[in-house]
Amino acid sequence: MWQRRPSSRPTSGTAISFQKCPAKTYTRSDGRVAPGRSVLEHCTIVGEVARALMARFPRGLADRLFPPGAEMAAACHDIGKVSPCFYEKLRRACAPELLDILEPLANVSPDLETRWGGHAGVSQVAARALEAPDYVAEILGQHHGFSPPVHGLRATDEVFGGAAWQQERALLVAELKRLLAADWPFISSVPQARLLAGLTSVSDWIGSGRFFEDPALPWRERIDEALDDAGFIPPDYRRHLSFDQVFGFAPRQAQQQLIDAVVSPGVYVLEAPMGLGKTEAALFAAYRLLEAGQACGIYFALPTQLTSNKIYERFNAFLERILAEGCRHRSRLLHGKAWLVDTDMGEEGRPGGAWFNHAKRGLLAPFAVGTIDQALMAAMNVKHGFVRAFGLAGKVVILDEVHTYDAYTGTLLNALVELLRELHCTVIILSATLNRERRQELLGAVVKEDAYPLISAAPSQQPASEWPVPAGEGREVSVRLLADPARALTEALERAHRGQQVLWIENTVAEAQERYLDLAARASELGIECGLLHSRFIADDRQRIEDRWVNLFGKGGWQERTQRGRILVGTQILEQSLDIDADFLVSRFAPTDMLLQRLGRLWRHAETPREPSARCEAWVLAPDLDQAIASPYSAFGSTAHVYSPYVLCRSLEVWQGRASLRLPQDIRQLIEQTYAQRQEEGPMAQWLHELDDGTRQRIGRKALSQLARLTLAEDGKTLPESKAQTRYSEQDTQEVVLLRAAVLKPDAKETHLTLLDGTQLQLPWGRHVLGRQAWRERSACLMRQTVPVRVQDAPEPLPIDTLKKFHFQHCFYLGDPAEDEAILRVALVDEVGVLNGLQGAPVHPKYRLEYREDLGYRVLKEHG
Repeated sequence: MWQRRPSSRPTSGTAISFQKCPAKTYTRSDGRVAPGRSVLEHCTIVGEVARALMARFPRGLADRLFPPGAEMAAACHDIGKVSPCFYEKLRRACAPELLDILEPLANVSPDLETRWGGHAGVSQVAARALEAPDYVAEILGQHHGFSPPVHGLRATDEVFGGAAWQQERALLVAELKRLLAADWPFISSVPQARLLAGLTSVSDWIGSGRFFEDPALPWRERIDEALDDAGFIPPDYRRHLSFDQVFGFAPRQAQQQLIDAVVSPGVYVLEAPMGLGKTEAALFAAYRLLEAGQACGIYFALPTQLTSNKIYERFNAFLERILAEGCRHRSRLLHGKAWLVDTDMGEEGRPGGAWFNHAKRGLLAPFAVGTIDQALMAAMNVKHGFVRAFGLAGKVVILDEVHTYDAYTGTLLNALVELLRELHCTVIILSATLNRERRQELLGAVVKEDAYPLISAAPSQQPASEWPVPAGEGREVSVRLLADPARALTEALERAHRGQQVLWIENTVAEAQERYLDLAARASELGIECGLLHSRFIADDRQRIEDRWVNLFGKGGWQERTQRGRILVGTQILEQSLDIDADFLVSRFAPTDMLLQRLGRLWRHAETPREPSARCEAWVLAPDLDQAIASPYSAFGSTAHVYSPYVLCRSLEVWQGRASLRLPQDIRQLIEQTYAQRQEEGPMAQWLHELDDGTRQRIGRKALSQLARLTLAEDGKTLPESKAQTRYSEQDTQEVVLLRAAVLKPDAKETHLTLLDGTQLQLPWGRHVLGRQAWRERSACLMRQTVPVRVQDAPEPLPIDTLKKFHFQHCFYLGDPAEDEAILRVALVDEVGVLNGLQGAPVHPKYRLEYREDLGYRVLKEHG
C-alpha cells in the first residue's frame, strides 16, 4: 500500500524513483480516490497476462505466432508513466486529503501531455532511446490504439523530465526484464508487429480491469480468472467426429473435396452454387484444424449484419456438437449479445468504453459470427486495428458470400487475406460468383481452371492447385425481363393469391418500402401475408421480422407454406447468407453476380412443397438495352447510384434476350461475359471511363483503390473507427438510438427512458449505483434500439455534453472528448412514428424522419 510521507519538492535534475511512481488511481471503499498500483506492479501484471494469453493458444501455433520475449513488449507499454507530467496528473487526481501521499512536483503542467499523445508517447521515445529492437518502440507508443505525435522528440527532453527521469525508465525496464526473465522480442515483419501491438493492448485492458484494481490484494492468482472472465477460454473438442455426426447427413462430393483440400493454414476458395452446403463444408474443415491444434478458433464473416441470426443458429448448433461436454465455452455461445453482457475486457471493454460494442469484441472470442467489415479493419490503419489482427491470428476465418467487390473494398480484402496468411490463419472463401481475375487476386497465385463448381487451394509454403467439382443435375430457371413494375405487381399478387411464396427484391431501402406499401393493402384484401425486410430496423424489430419470414420461406415453414400465399419484399440482404426458398421471384435489375445470388433463392430445395401451378421463374425489372446504354441514370433510376452504370449495361447485354438459364452450369459463362475486359466505343466507352476515373458525384475505381491503399498505410495518421471506411458506398453510416421518451429525474438522479415497445429503463446518474453486470445489461438493451442509417439521413448531431446530461456515456461510447459533436445520434419517436430531437432539438434540416415497426426507418421529403 502507498504510505503517507512528508512533503518535499524534488530539486532540479532529480527524479522520482520508478518504484514510487503510481500507474493508476484507485477508488477506495470510502469513495476517496487514492494512488493505485505502482507502474512496476502494473507493468508486471500486464506482462504476465500477456504470457498467460499466449499460453492459451495451441502450443505449436503460439510458437509460430509469437517471438520469444513478446510478454516483455507488453509489460513495457507503460514505462512512459515514469514521467513528471503523468506523475503530477495522478497526484492531483487523488482526494485532497491524500495529495501528500505522493511528493508534489514544482513547475509541472500535466496538460502538456496532449502534445505527445500522453504517457504512450513517452513510452515510445524512451524505448527508442534504449535501442529496443525494430517495431518495439512503436508498439509501446500505439497501445492506446493510435500512433502518438512524437516525431523529433527525445527521451531526455526537459518536458519528459530530462536525463534523470529517463534513467528511472531505464531502471524500470531492467527490473521488468529481471522479474519476467525475458528480454525484448525480435520481430520479423509488420504483420507480427501488429500481432504484438494487439497482444499488448488486450493484455493492458485485462490487466487494468476489476481483478487487479485494488492495490492491497494479491494479483498473480487472479490472472486465469481474469482471462476466463474476458472470454479467453481454451476450448476442448470432441475427437474424431464424422461429418454425419456433426450435421446429421453424409457430405456431398463437393463438401468432401473441400474438407480433404484444407489440410493446413493457407487460402482456400470454394466456388459453388447457392444451396450446395458451402457453410457446412467450411465449418467441418475448420473442426478438423481445431482438433489438430492447427487453429485456435473460428471467425465467420458475413457480408452484412442483417444476415446474421440464422447463421448464429447454425453456427451454435455446430459448436454444440463439436465442443466437449466439460468445455467451459459451451455456456458462452453466441445467442443474443451474451458475449457483450457476460465478458469483461477491462477499461476499454466496460459499458461506454471504446471496445464495448459486441461486433468488435466478438473478434477476440474463440468463436464468433460478425461482418466482414470488422475483419477488414484488422488490415487498416484504424484505431485498434491491430487488436482485430490479434483477435483473428491463428483462426479459421470463413469469408462468406464473397463477390466481385468494388475496387475499394476489393483492395482492402486483398490486404486482409494477405495479413491473415501471415498470421497463420486458414482463410476459407465461399462464393457463388467470382470471376477468374478476382479469384487470382485472392489466392495470390495464377489460376487456369474454368470449371464450375471449383475448389482452389493455396496452402502456406506450397504451390496453388485447383480441383473441379461435379455440378450435379442443375435446374432450369425461366427468366423474363420487363420494364413495367405494375405488371409485376399484378403477377406477384395473382401468384400469391394462388398460394405461392413470392420474393420481391429492390436495390434501395426507399424503393423496398414503396413497393411494400404498393402491395400490402391489396395483399390484405386478398388474404395474402406481406412482409418487409431491410437494414433499417432496430435489432428487436429486425430479429422478429427475420425470425418469422426466414422461417416461413425456409425449411422450418414447410407446414405453414401451403396454408396461404405470401409476398416478402426486401433489399440485397435477401440475396445473401439466408436459406430461403421462393416459388416466384421479382427482382430489380442488378449486376450479374447479384442477380445470380437472387436466383439462388428460387426453388432452392427440390423437396419443398409448392402450389401446383408454380413454375421456377423470375421476372426482372429492367430497362431497354439501347435506352440503358444511351442514358443509364434515367433508365436504371436509383439503381445506377447503387451500382456502376457500366457494369449494369454490361450485365444487361448478357441477360438481354435470355428466356432461361441452367444453374449452376451457366454461372461461370455469365460472370466472365459480364466482367471480361474489352475495348469500348461510343457511350459504353464513356461509362467505362466513369467507372475507372469517376465523375463529380462518384469516385472512379482507380481513385478508390488508391484511397483504400491509403487506409492501409502504416505511416499515415491513424483513423478513428467512426471514420473507417470499409465499403466506399457505405462509408458514412451512423448508429441512431430510437426511443419513445427520455426524461431527466433530478430528484431521483436518474434518466428515465421509454423504449419503442413501451419498456421502461432507468439510467442512474452515478456509475457506482449499478454493478458492472447491470450496466452491461442496460447497454445491451439500448444497443438493440439502434438502427444504422446513412449519415445524410441521420438526425442532427448533438454536443457530447448534451448526451452526457442524459448519462448515455455509461452505456455508449460517445466519441473523442476533444471533439464537440457526439458520434452517437439519438431521436424520439412519437405515437405516429415521427422522429423528434432530444429536448426539442431540430431533428433534420431537410427531411421528415419516421420509424414504424413494419416499415423501419424512413426519410420523407417535407412538403410546402
